[in-house]
Amino acid sequence: MLYSISFRGRKILVDLKKTGFFRKGLGLTFRTRNTDNLLFEFNKEVSWQGTLTSIFVFFPFLTLWLDNKNKVIDYKVVRPFVFSISQKKRFYRIVEIPINKANFSLISKFVNTAELKKYYRR
Repeated sequence: MLYSISFRGRKILVDLKKTGFFRKGLGLTFRTRNTDNLLFEFNKEVSWQGTLTSIFVFFPFLTLWLDNKNKVIDYKVVRPFVFSISQKKRFYRIVEIPINKANFSLISKFVNTAELKKYYRR
């Protein structure tokens, strides 16, 4: 599904797959680099910290934390096998975008190209 995200005053359309109950617990774990971009929606504002992990995720990915109006409140490039990924601000949604060739132009809207090339593999 196409999803509109607001970042620095611009609207960005992202093709996302909404996660169900079990996929919320696994995210990108044990997936390949060419998997779908994932959307994690929560019923209310989330304030927990340090519960995301990239253990058994074998590729870097971009994580976006969104507020209730789909505005990006924070983002981070996550490397593989990081035990805890925390967010101090409250949020409503999380988007995980694998860093791959298909997502290169999308991710470059959030991360500068020089930094992105460190994570990019053909």
